[in-house]
Amino acid sequence: MATKAFGAYAADKPLEAMEIERRAPGAHDVQIDIAYCGVCHSDLHQVRSEWDGTLYPCVPGHEIVGRVSAVGEHVAKFAVGDLVGVGCMVDSCQHCASCDEGLEQYCENGFVGTYNGPTPDAPGHTLGGYSQRIVVSDKFVLKVGHGEEQLAAVAPLLCAGITTWSPLRQWKVGPGQKVGIVGIGGLGHMGVKLAHALGAHVVAFTTSESKRADALALGADEVVVSRDADAMAAHANSFDFILDTVAASHNLDAFTTLLKRDGTLTLVGVPEHAHPSPNVAALIFKRRSIAGSLIGGIAETQEMLDFCAEHGIVSDIEMIRADEINTAYERMLKSDVKYRFVIDIASMG
Repeated sequence: MATKAFGAYAADKPLEAMEIERRAPGAHDVQIDIAYCGVCHSDLHQVRSEWDGTLYPCVPGHEIVGRVSAVGEHVAKFAVGDLVGVGCMVDSCQHCASCDEGLEQYCENGFVGTYNGPTPDAPGHTLGGYSQRIVVSDKFVLKVGHGEEQLAAVAPLLCAGITTWSPLRQWKVGPGQKVGIVGIGGLGHMGVKLAHALGAHVVAFTTSESKRADALALGADEVVVSRDADAMAAHANSFDFILDTVAASHNLDAFTTLLKRDGTLTLVGVPEHAHPSPNVAALIFKRRSIAGSLIGGIAETQEMLDFCAEHGIVSDIEMIRADEINTAYERMLKSDVKYRFVIDIASMG
């Protein structure tokens, strides 16, 4: 099927309109007419070959929502007309220990990304959600329980939502806990919303005083400007868990010293170069931990979507047309978005 899309033919070229081919649905496939696709910072890195291994043409996009337009003969969970989503993965080996536990994001043989992943379909690698339609194995399609009027703002949940939900669940965040969220951006604003909805006492950390009101509106109980040494010191040894969403290199000691004994600082942002080496004594003498977390498995992503639908949680977005993607990328580099761009796929014509 010929499908309109936006992508790049080289790292030094802007994204442009192109036509790609989608396979006809197989027996276990779901064909989705895409309504909206979120714009993730990783899209920018990948399309500009700032991460190794970019394959061209590159059609980014892994925050996909839309309606089912066809299903294969052996698909039972989805029907034409269903509201559905697709996140960062469209396949995995399905037989390693991680896949058996529903943790496909840690597939020991490597999951297949929604774009730039290996596939037998032309051109030999997956092409993502900056396009009118996509065909995906039913194992990697998710049900969307939100109303259609919320659909655009649901799209970023497929990456930003699950990236913050998974560690909050893994470290059992809930009532009676004091939880910090570092960074109030595309990831961080979802971390604040979800930690608040899970019942924790939420402290938002930001480098900018100007974000205080926004953080409180998102659900933070307190806001700390991390450049204020006295404000930081006032929270020493008091956090059960801190989720660090910042993708720039920074001093982790500023946050590990805020943890209680047995507290954990979990990183979900990949910096442009390594963080400074942490003070090991600060970890040893309080049995503190620094950990990492990567998106979430399909079952966990469905759990997150259901929780968000039940609690009325969506991402804060700015809608753009497809022909505004390059401008949006430049604005992302300046942090000029609150908090996620979403492409109206209908604008592709």
